Amino acid sequence: MSGGPSLVVLSLEGWDDVWRRNQYLVAELCRADPTLRVLFVEPAADPLHQVSRRALPRLGRGLRPAPPVDGVRPGQLLLHQPTKWLPRRVDPRADLRLARGVVRTVARAGLRRPVLWVNDPSGASVVRRTGWPALYDVTDDWLSADRTPAEHDRLVADERTLLDRCAEVTVCSADLVRRKGAERPVTLVTNGVDLERYRAAHARPADLPDGPVAVYVGTVHPDRFDVPLLAATTRALRGRARVVLVGPVVDVPRDGLEALEGEGVALLGPRPWSTVPAYLRHADVLLVPHVVDDFTESLDPIKLYEYRAVGRPVVTTPVAGFRDEQGVHVADRARFPDAVVDALGSASLPVAGPLGGEPPSVPTWRGQAVLMRAAVDRTRRSRPV
Repeated sequence: MSGGPSLVVLSLEGWDDVWRRNQYLVAELCRADPTLRVLFVEPAADPLHQVSRRALPRLGRGLRPAPPVDGVRPGQLLLHQPTKWLPRRVDPRADLRLARGVVRTVARAGLRRPVLWVNDPSGASVVRRTGWPALYDVTDDWLSADRTPAEHDRLVADERTLLDRCAEVTVCSADLVRRKGAERPVTLVTNGVDLERYRAAHARPADLPDGPVAVYVGTVHPDRFDVPLLAATTRALRGRARVVLVGPVVDVPRDGLEALEGEGVALLGPRPWSTVPAYLRHADVLLVPHVVDDFTESLDPIKLYEYRAVGRPVVTTPVAGFRDEQGVHVADRARFPDAVVDALGSASLPVAGPLGGEPPSVPTWRGQAVLMRAAVDRTRRSRPV
């Protein structure tokens, strides 16, 4: 496999049991081309930041083989987690040091003139340093997120480099087509779902509370998740159903977590991607209590496709993606708790067996990987910028 094509993915998320867009697409690309070799670069470990959060500091895990993935050959996929020794405000050359580390790791892995797939905007430093043919996959409009002035300025500069110098730009949502497509040509590659896996038979998870449940599956982060709204929804459901959150909880203030726990929300934490369909299939109502703002307008939530696949009742704030979807209950923030109560009353019993009937017409990861592979191939044939 050493003589085949190679790809370096600079990811916003690590390769773990909570699969996201990058993992699904990379796995499909590897299955489609067994000669492809991929180095998946995870976010750097940040020991000083961990100490500031009163967590045990740890170094990055370095270069290592990926865990086994069905249909992916051993050695085809490598992972690398670097270490960021000092914050950017102390070390202005932090991103340059990380870029140099990526170049050294690519050489150690035996990859020759790889294509760069940049998901993390700070990957602009690797583009500047190497001149490797690059693709920028935009999954969030970080220029609209709530960040410090210094962070915002850095994001603006990094994105300018990426939009100017990458041979291809892919985006995940129609809103990002409008925003980024105003500056240069872009290709829409939405998220998707493994439809067959979500519609197969699944037993009720043992840690799902007994009785009716209103379930949210995804990352709980203040950028997109409305914690006070969920607390109000939990109060409205008291005595009727238990609210369950399945997924990582990131950067939520301690008082917000205590409020949810005090209301009786079941915080199950992250669950392996392979078990997610079971939680959705056995939900009486599926929740999308998202913030509605300029940042979330840019998103294409993966849960949109996962929720559609299982056919359960869905209640959502008027957020992009879900807002125009047929068959979901869209409610503004003031009406959201009552809408969940109403949807719970109309919900049919979950079905443990395979879902019958015509499956929904939704994008699949396999199909979206075909679009991404075409974009990667165009990037590989491009001239260095």
